[in-house]
Parts: sequence; structure tokens; C-alpha cells
Amino acid sequence: MTPADRDDEVDLLIDAWSRRLPDIDLTPLDVMSRLRRAANRLTRLRADAFRGAGLTAWEFDVLAALRREEPPHELSPMQLVTATMIGSAAMTNRIDKLVARGLVERRRHPSDGRGVLVRLLPEGIERADAAMTALAQHEAEELSALSRADQATLARLLRVLASTERG
Repeated sequence: MTPADRDDEVDLLIDAWSRRLPDIDLTPLDVMSRLRRAANRLTRLRADAFRGAGLTAWEFDVLAALRREEPPHELSPMQLVTATMIGSAAMTNRIDKLVARGLVERRRHPSDGRGVLVRLLPEGIERADAAMTALAQHEAEELSALSRADQATLARLLRVLASTERG
């Protein structure tokens, strides 16, 4: 018997609810409860990887958005808002903190005298790269129980689930 064949906490949860609500189809919990548990585990895994590089998750999000850009690795604050999906006031606060840590700098936008660009500094590049390297290693270890084919299937299925919009 493999670990996948044994009852886990989700199976026990579904069994208990099935006894309380026998007329309700609880099969979606097979997927969604496991996704929630996997997401919680991933959050902890990512925090550990980022902490090893001296970053928090939000710091990594901003630095990674800049690092993915071609050199000189810079974006406007609004582009960072879009890339990280947070509000502009929160982004201003985050940029201030990253500037204070010497990970990014603000500079005048060359073609818009009123605008600014946020540029990733060498220390920010080093920390973003270290965090991404650790993250890739941690996530590979976490997925090592799945074959490459199973990983590809899971990624395909999650892509469908993540792109489904309900209106």
C-alpha cells in the first residue's frame, strides 16, 4: 500500500461530513481540501526559501518582478503594482522599504519628468537570484514523489482550474 492509497485527513474529514450530511455530494472536497493543504504547505516552503536569502515573500515578489525585466531591471511603480497585484499605496511603502535596505533605487523616468522608475540594485539581484534558486530546489524536492509526466499532468489540470472564471 502506497501513501496515496491510505486514508488521509481529507478522507477522514469527508467521511465525517458524509455522516452528518448524507444527501450532499462532498466529492469536490477531495480536490479542493487537498489544494488548500498543498497551498498552505507551499506558503511555508516559499517563506523558508525566501528567509534563507534574507527576504520576505513580499520583498521577493517585488524584486522578482524587477529581476525578470531585461537589464537595467527597472519598472515604473504602476508596472510593479500590476505585476504584484497590490495597491499603489502599499507599493509605495514597499518601495520605500526596499530603497532603505539598498535593494532598489528610484530614479527619474528619462522620458517623463514627473515619473520615476524603480531599478534593481546589485544586492537586490543577488538576493532575488538566491531566493529563486532555493525556491526551485525546495519545490523540486517537494515534487520528487511525482514523475515528470505526473507533474506535467498536474500542471495542466491546475492551469485549467486556475483559469476558470465564475461570473
